[in-house]
Amino acid sequence: MSRNARRGALAAATVALTLTAAACSSSSDSGSSSDPSASTSGSSAFQAQHKGGTLKLVAHAAAGSFDPQVNYTLQYWQLFQSMYDGLLAFKKVGGQESFTVVPDLATAMPKVTNGGKTYTFTLRKGVTFSNGKALTTDDVVASFQRIFKVSSPTAGTFYNGIVGADACLKTPASCTLSKGVIGDAKANTVTINLTAADPEFEYKLAVPHAVVVPKDSPTKDAGTKPLPSTGPYMAASYDPNRALKLVRNPHFKEWSREAEPQGYPDAIDYAFGQTVESEVTAVENGQADWMFDAPPADRLNEIGTKYASRAHVNPLTAFWYATLNVNMAPFNNKLARQAINWAVDRSAVVRLYGGTNLASPACTVLPPGFPGHVESCAYTKGGGTTWKAADLAKAKELVKQSGTAGQEVGIVTQDDDVNKSIGQYLQSLLTQLGYKATLKPLSANIQFTYIQNTKNKVQLALTSWYQDYPAASDFLNVLLSCASYHPGSDSSINISGFCDKGVDAKMQAALKTSQTDKASADKQWGAVDQSVMAQSPVVPLINPKMIDFTSTRVGNYQFSKQFYMLVGQLWVK
Repeated sequence: MSRNARRGALAAATVALTLTAAACSSSSDSGSSSDPSASTSGSSAFQAQHKGGTLKLVAHAAAGSFDPQVNYTLQYWQLFQSMYDGLLAFKKVGGQESFTVVPDLATAMPKVTNGGKTYTFTLRKGVTFSNGKALTTDDVVASFQRIFKVSSPTAGTFYNGIVGADACLKTPASCTLSKGVIGDAKANTVTINLTAADPEFEYKLAVPHAVVVPKDSPTKDAGTKPLPSTGPYMAASYDPNRALKLVRNPHFKEWSREAEPQGYPDAIDYAFGQTVESEVTAVENGQADWMFDAPPADRLNEIGTKYASRAHVNPLTAFWYATLNVNMAPFNNKLARQAINWAVDRSAVVRLYGGTNLASPACTVLPPGFPGHVESCAYTKGGGTTWKAADLAKAKELVKQSGTAGQEVGIVTQDDDVNKSIGQYLQSLLTQLGYKATLKPLSANIQFTYIQNTKNKVQLALTSWYQDYPAASDFLNVLLSCASYHPGSDSSINISGFCDKGVDAKMQAALKTSQTDKASADKQWGAVDQSVMAQSPVVPLINPKMIDFTSTRVGNYQFSKQFYMLVGQLWVK
């Protein structure tokens, strides 16, 4: 969920904070809260005595469109968990169980037939949208069509296996999926036909891009006009320059505590336009209950000593990386791209992010502990399986061989302190290599879409990616396949524009193998990762952890490994 590929400025932290907070936070699989009275299981019975109150969230910036089939950021994917529903959902609990897919708008897991190519769902009865209209099979069919009509960022990677998807990708406006997604109102069923078996399809149905919205929803990005929802909360208002307000959906009745539990707060107020300094102060003083952005370095010792019990530290399956535009000078030259990978001091980036307790150097696209990850480091001085040091001399020689020295390079980052400081380091490094580097910080509200659109001619961008679901393809196929590259679109998640037919063929082979042999497929994905790194369209920088800083009012803190802090399950009363 990434994405802004997930959370934009996650964290810097001191050793004091990490050592103190880790002992009382949710770094274990339990997803427990630092509040000893808090419930540790999201599937436990609803505790009515904690219902009510207004949860106050703060952030430096909004995250753009509030359309769940378009937005691709953790900031809003977190919120969508308590607002929108798909046929399936990830279990709303803390810890490892949060990777489990359960029925949501469907009464049960699908009946899978036809060699894994046909999925049949029975729709729940009695589910109502926040606008008062009953959910029907027509809404489900229209929602799948809408994925293509609004050019959802994952239309070409998650849902391109649906029968008829090819035509929808070519001409989105006329998308029908007439043989791909079929509703039967009388039987109250929806049948989805695939062109080939896809063992990851249930994961793909459980992320926000596959949620069900009313059939009369606009067939373009809804932007700042939130769509009706089926979950416990609905959006009352949204101004990306000021605030977002969520209130209870008056038509919601809990049908599955695992898939869509009733929320605790009566309202969720999300204020934008804060500085990270003011966010910390607001949480410390109880004027806000949680801050989205990373606490700044000058406040971390204070948090780690005075407020340690309210700092929750969690490891993430994610990576921060630099994208290198393979279709523009100087990075249309492979030697120039490889030079950057050799030159970057990943330990320096770890320090800028907050130190070794909250980040580690990254050498591969796939994070440690993730399916397909192989301990391999193609760009480290002296060689080896883990990163040791940069090789600036080798990098300078490659720049010389490439003939690109002296060229201009723009670096686009988000404008918060952590992103800017890493951007400044990259600017200094490229200058050392002989380039004329300039830094272009942008608000997180626009940076992620900006760097995706080829019209903006972004040469190098700093971004990050956090898993949508636990499969290697969610990194490699989504970020670096030909199908993810859409010139001229704000939804071109392959930001480097990397489309290598040989590497793509290996990806397709791994996807096919995964239909019958996941272990073998993971080995293939590991090889794909190394093939990608040989071409160097991206520079893996760090694998991060996250700090959630909460107020004294907050109880029942739970950290989902899939979607992070469960906002709607916090107690504020």
